[in-house]
Amino acid sequence: MIKKKTNSHNIQKSSKDKKKTMSTSKTLTFTLFFIATLLASCNAAANNTTQPLFPAILIFGDSTVDTGNNNYPLNIILKATHIPYGIDLPDHKATGRFSNGKLIPDILAAKFNIKQFVPPFLQPNLSDQEIVTGVCFASAGAGYDERSSLSSQAIPVSYQPTMFRSYIARLKSIVGDKKAMEIINNALVVVSAGTNDFILNFYTIPTRRLEYPFISAYQEFILKRLDNFLRKPSKYGFKETKRGCCGTGLLEAGFMCNAFSPSCGNRSEYLFFDSIHPSEATYNYVGDLLEEDIRNWIAA
Repeated sequence: MIKKKTNSHNIQKSSKDKKKTMSTSKTLTFTLFFIATLLASCNAAANNTTQPLFPAILIFGDSTVDTGNNNYPLNIILKATHIPYGIDLPDHKATGRFSNGKLIPDILAAKFNIKQFVPPFLQPNLSDQEIVTGVCFASAGAGYDERSSLSSQAIPVSYQPTMFRSYIARLKSIVGDKKAMEIINNALVVVSAGTNDFILNFYTIPTRRLEYPFISAYQEFILKRLDNFLRKPSKYGFKETKRGCCGTGLLEAGFMCNAFSPSCGNRSEYLFFDSIHPSEATYNYVGDLLEEDIRNWIAA
């Protein structure tokens, strides 16, 4: 009787253990499924946030977007290959960018997950990956007016499409004709030029002013855009908008802004880095505005 009871007790216990094991197994299976699903969701979300919005970025223009093309032609006068240019870049070295850090091309490329820095097309030994994800054709001192480039020896805006055609040829050799055109047709293209036409041809060397003495309407258009920015600098984190960070901030640019020039203490509070070119803080602010506009345009 005792043995039988023991057997009955063992059978009941075994049954309970089996149910408990099944319950635990189901719980474990559900937990693993939940974790796997959560990880899959996290990976999908990560892929969405890291997926480039554009396959490549292509840059044309002047010193506001030149990431270093002027470093290479020997005859070009305007170069930013010396400190303090580039002082706030990761390696604190001058790369040819006319600012203390990143330019708009770099900022937009990073914001849209294309890459961290946009290389100049004339940089020797560009990798295939750099070509595929885009390059810069801009040249400091260039303008829409050919006379701007004549006085600075820069690569004219009108010649930059020729460089672009050479880029297309190399891109096709890497990914093929069809893929190359797909990349180009969906690339983010940035054009920034025109300032040198005024600086070099209207104010400094007044050749165009003799031909076109009245530009008041155009100036008024530009000034209205700048007015709020300049009148309320603290709203955007700037304390100085009338002079640059380098030297006196009134004359120094290019070779005049150098290692011997005294620099401001807090570069992020200055609208301009030298007497002409904006600081990285300014480019970051403009980059935020452009990013919002571009994303809204795509979503529309």
